[in-house]
Amino acid sequence: MLEPSRAARLLAEALGTALLLATVIGSGIMGAKLAAGNTAVALLGNTLATGAILVVLILILGPVSGAHFNPAVTFCFALRGGLRWRDAVPYTAVQIAGGLIGVWAAHLMFEVPVWQLSTTVRTGFGQWFAEAVATFGLLLTIFGCITVAPSAVAYAVGLYITAAYWFTASTSFANPAVTIARGFSDTFAGIAPQNVPMFIGAQLLGAVAALVAAGLLWRNSAAPGRSTTPS
Repeated sequence: MLEPSRAARLLAEALGTALLLATVIGSGIMGAKLAAGNTAVALLGNTLATGAILVVLILILGPVSGAHFNPAVTFCFALRGGLRWRDAVPYTAVQIAGGLIGVWAAHLMFEVPVWQLSTTVRTGFGQWFAEAVATFGLLLTIFGCITVAPSAVAYAVGLYITAAYWFTASTSFANPAVTIARGFSDTFAGIAPQNVPMFIGAQLLGAVAALVAAGLLWRNSAAPGRSTTPS
């Protein structure tokens, strides 16, 4: 199989991140509408949709771009040598752009104002630590699976995020592109823009910690390559 072109890889990252955010925001809006004020039910709907779409997106786009959809994942693969730095920068750029497009698409579908800034405050040590833990677990899941069970990556990531929505105080953003995009939606899944930088800082710390842990745990195994799924 020929390696996909750079344009195809960037398109896959943009589309994947856009569809991920459309799901996160759209299911949050739908859940809040149907839950009649029951936040737990709304969160459950948001959780199941997000975990499910991740499995689908990784399965269909993993062979094209590696299905990162996450600057923290891209950053760690570049540090590990599995992705060229000259590809990491445009990957990150299209992930952020795709995330914003996904948010605006969800707003259009539910006929709410397209341009919004979230007013949902998410701050404090517990939230920041939760984001570090959530991202650590996500990256460890990815590195572990591509080392010992490559065919399970999509399912493991979807299941991990489904669980992390509920065991982390922050509901597991675990993704700088997702965090930035959710700042532009004053809906169930939003985060106030002023809270975004600390979340991203915590996510990157968690990602680097996972990179170190993966090196210790699977030191004698082949280093993970570019893709999060087997080509």
